[in-house]
This record gives sequence, structure tokens and C-alpha cells, in this order.
Amino acid sequence: MKKFFTLIALITMMAFVMPVMAAEGPASIRITPPAPQFTDLERQAELARRRAAVVSKMEDNSVLILFSAEHKLYTNDVNYVFRQENNLYYLTNLKQAGATLVIKKNGATVTETVYLPKRNPLFETWSGKMYANEDAARISGIRDIVNALETKAFVQILKDKKDPALKTIYLLLPEDETDSDGMREFGNEHEFSKQVPGYKVINAQPIFAELRHIKSPYELKLLQHAIDITTEAQMRSMAMVGRAKMEYEVQAEVEYTFRRRNADFWGYPSIVGCGANATTLHYEESQGPVKRGDLLLMDVGAEYNHQTADVTRTFPVNGKFTKAQAELYQIVYDAQEAAARVARPGAKMSDLSNAANEVIKAGLFRLGLITDKGSMQYRIWYMHGLGHWLGMNVHDVGDYSRPLAPGMTFTNEPGIYIRSDALDNLPDTPENRAFIAKIKLAFEKYKNIGVRIEDDMLITKTGVEWMTKRLPRKIREIEAFMAAPRR
Repeated sequence: MKKFFTLIALITMMAFVMPVMAAEGPASIRITPPAPQFTDLERQAELARRRAAVVSKMEDNSVLILFSAEHKLYTNDVNYVFRQENNLYYLTNLKQAGATLVIKKNGATVTETVYLPKRNPLFETWSGKMYANEDAARISGIRDIVNALETKAFVQILKDKKDPALKTIYLLLPEDETDSDGMREFGNEHEFSKQVPGYKVINAQPIFAELRHIKSPYELKLLQHAIDITTEAQMRSMAMVGRAKMEYEVQAEVEYTFRRRNADFWGYPSIVGCGANATTLHYEESQGPVKRGDLLLMDVGAEYNHQTADVTRTFPVNGKFTKAQAELYQIVYDAQEAAARVARPGAKMSDLSNAANEVIKAGLFRLGLITDKGSMQYRIWYMHGLGHWLGMNVHDVGDYSRPLAPGMTFTNEPGIYIRSDALDNLPDTPENRAFIAKIKLAFEKYKNIGVRIEDDMLITKTGVEWMTKRLPRKIREIEAFMAAPRR
């Protein structure tokens, strides 16, 4: 009987204890949900919709020609990982090099053709399977698949003007010859445009920029998956940073998670900077020590199916913000919130930027880091823009003067960076000397602290959705997450 009553007492005690354990138990790292799955018909319908939208913007008697990306040499006979040109992928989902898409429009008649390299057993022995015609047709939904060897004949027909109805050629082109990035990416197209005199040549980039600006539900599922992978990578890094000795260990945790969750790659080189390194915007070396008492700024993004996340968190290595760190962090947080409150259909990115800027100015003035809220002094500590469009590129295409509309995705990423040499680099003027003297004490207090918070946002019909909402962001949320034991 004694044993029986002891057992009853134990069960009764556990009934009271278990809810507490459940409430205060191990913090759960958000595991990435399964990747979105689409049937062949769903994918083909999405691609057909995109191609029809492009055709609707083409002139009559015209042709659009999209060339594949080319392999980029890494060293000697080794290439970088191949990544298809975005707009060709946007219309076909074909990842193979050497492909060319041709869309002709003549009144109501539209033809779609993919020129594709023929399968080569010797190549496949070394580098893996190539698309068969059936594969390309199933993936893209385009039925006319032609041997890529015929591309030269097609180009010659253009040059010889053997299609008299054809008047206009659309190509992806640099803005002009001073567009260095465009010349690097579309240099071959630029040269090709000079080889077809007698045609009206139109840059197709504005067409794609307009269409890609608004994400379809299909695209948003892929982008959300890239964000979910990145969210897990950030949370795993927060959980292990206290055991890390060097920045590259934290970066390894990030990119291990990317591969573990089958991301294609990162969307941009990972930024993992601790202490003073967090004040360098694009710090990519990851060679510094991870020290207790410092903040670690981590700006990372997984790419999945040509959709790229871009997420930044700044968190204390030892799990607890100092007073000075928390003061700067809260300003950045409040600026981010101010921008989000303005984000809705009809607003412009400049409206969001202005809202964030006013909060940062007021906060820096309150802390004594600037002396004039009406001047550009705040740009010493906050030197970049609020955010950028997000999608197939981490800095995606789009018009920043265009009013926000449902389906647009962008980043919201204010920051403050108290670089140790910032004041040394100011011009030596009486005004600057007086400014430095006034803020010197505050500068010494906050020196070498860098804070950026970056979230991925979606404009909805009524406002904005935080696509990164599951990742801790408030000071108390981060500290609680980092303090809790791990599952």
C-alpha cells in the first residue's frame, strides 16, 4: 500500500510539474518545412502564363531571343557551379547550358522554340545527364525542341533577312556601354545586336523587370521555402554561437543547413562578422574571433529554385545584450517597425525609407551620436538604403519609383554601424572638428558596435506580411531563445 500511495503522489506531482516543463522546456529550432511540390501540369501552366505575359508586351512581327548563361571559369579546367540566366529560367525552368529560347510573334500566331544541345554520351560520362528532348518538353511545356546545332542556321536567316515579315528583335542588353554589370552579363547579346542591322533592336530587360516585380503564388511558395531554410540556418547559428571560437565556424553552420535542406546554393556570399567586423557592410572573410560580450551580425540567404532569401540578425555571442548594444539595437528595430507600418499598396519605397530615417535620426540624436537631426550627420552611421527588391536576384529587378502593389517582395534592413575610423575619415573642417568634439564621449561608448536587422516582406492587399516572422527579432525574444536549452 505504501508503494501504491507513493506512486499516486508521484503521478499527482508530475501532473503539476509537466505543464511547467512543457511551458519552459527546451526551445525549438524551427525545422524547415518540406519543399513545395508542383505537378508537371502546374509548372507548365505557370511557365505558359509567364510566356504569354511576355508575348503580350512584344510588338507585332517580332522575335525574342534568350541565350543561356555560359560556364564561368574558376581555375584552369574547373568551372564555377553553373547557374542559368534568370529570364531564360523564368520562361522555361531549363538549367542546361547551351540552350536558346526563341519566341516569334506575328499577329495572333505565336511560336515557341527551344534550341537544345543534343545528348552526348561522352560528356554525360564526365558531367552527368543532359536533357533529352522529352525532358525539356516536360519541364518547360514547350513542344518544339530543336538541336542547338541549328541555332547558327536560325541566326543566319535573321542576318540574311529571309523572313521579310520580321521587323523587331528583343534581346537582353546592357542599359548602355557604361553599364559595367550589364556588359559583363549580357556582353554576347550586346555584340549580337550589332550583327543584325536593319532590324529594330529592343532591350527586353524592362519587360522582365515589370513582370518579375509581381510574384505569383507559385513563386511565393518557392521564395518562402528559401526563407524558411535561411530561418533555420539563423536559429541554428544562434544556438551554437556560444561554443564557436571563430566566425567561420558559424558560417559553416549556416551553409551546412543550406545543403542539408537542399538549397541550390547561397544567393550571395555569407556575411558573418563579430565585434568590429559587424561594422563592415559586406564583410565576407569570416576569419575573426567570436568573443563573448560582442555582437555577431549575420547576413545570409539560401537560394532555392532561383529564388533567394536575404535575412540579417544581430545577436550577442553570450546571449545577453549589453546596455549600449541594446540601445543601438532598439533604434534599428524601431526604424524597421516604422518602415513596416508605412508599407501598403500605393506607398513607395521612399516613403518606407523616410519613416525609418526619422527614427534613426531621433535615436542617434538621443544617444549623442549626432548633433543635428535635420542634417545628413546620421549618414556617418547609417550609410546604405533601407532595402531592395527580392526574388530571382538578391537585389532583384524592379522600379523603385513604382508604387507598392500586392505580390511585390523586398527587404526591410536599416542598420547602425559605429566604425572605429569613421570620424578619422571626415574632412578636416572647423565644423567637423566641432562635431567630433561634441560626440566624442558617445562615440567611445558605442564604438565598434554594428547592428543590422533585415526581414523579407511581401506586400498584400491590405498591408504587408513578414515572410521571416518565425525568426526571433525582439531583444527579449533573442535572449530567451539563446538562453533556453536545445532540443
